[in-house]
Amino acid sequence: MAQETATDLECRLAQAQRELSEAREQLAATSEVLRVISSSPGDLKPVFDAMLANATRICEAEFGTLVLYEGDACRHVAGHSAPPAYAELRLREPLFCPSPEHPLTQVLKVKEVLQIADLSAEPEGVRGRLADLASARTLLVVPMLKENELVGAISIFRQEVEPFTDKQIALVTNFAAQAVIAIENTRLLNELRESLERQTATSEVLRIISSSPGELEPVFEAMLQNAARLCEAKFGTLYLCEGDALRIVAAYNVPNRCSSRPPQPTCSRSSAARRSICRGC
Repeated sequence: MAQETATDLECRLAQAQRELSEAREQLAATSEVLRVISSSPGDLKPVFDAMLANATRICEAEFGTLVLYEGDACRHVAGHSAPPAYAELRLREPLFCPSPEHPLTQVLKVKEVLQIADLSAEPEGVRGRLADLASARTLLVVPMLKENELVGAISIFRQEVEPFTDKQIALVTNFAAQAVIAIENTRLLNELRESLERQTATSEVLRIISSSPGELEPVFEAMLQNAARLCEAKFGTLYLCEGDALRIVAAYNVPNRCSSRPPQPTCSRSSAARRSICRGC
């Protein structure tokens, strides 16, 4: 009896040590992801890569993917250790529309964690090309939710039939929540940067206006340069109306084939002429 009790104690101690080791690993993985988020403001790729690398490692999966939802379509934005054939497919088709039975479509509908123990036993619409191209068997899909709005999903795969545990699902769910926070932070940061750029551009134009009284050429050039930069355009032109004609009074970074023309062409303001202007710079 005493021997059985000692054995039971040893088993419980071993179990407690395993759980402690798992908890430490999960904490270290979470800390690593948070570190990458804080050190990569505005850059989501290293964040997604770190999440997938840690999720697949801690959950003892073979590979993982991360998609963002765009309406009824999914855009593949990150992958970790995917088999070459499947990785090549996702490079060729980053934006794809999964079938109605596809796991990603199911998650899109119910917005809940989905686990499939054996993909090879599922209908073709469910397993898609995963079973063939990636030899995937057990699949876990965790939604990325922002106020019950589906943003994307993290999927991890095993190439043997072995369901993921509740603790492993909880870890990936935590990563999914962090991914949503990183996406939102990036959006806010980009909006702030764009706002500052617009304010800076406006201030620059106003400065030139105040410093160039009676001179329109530097004002027009500053306007075109800032407009092209903020709108991510390659070049721009500015016209003034003179009766029924249009006259080019400023140009920015115009291609050689257009800049070789007379600097101030005049043309009719009819619809046909305006279309000709657009086609011919």
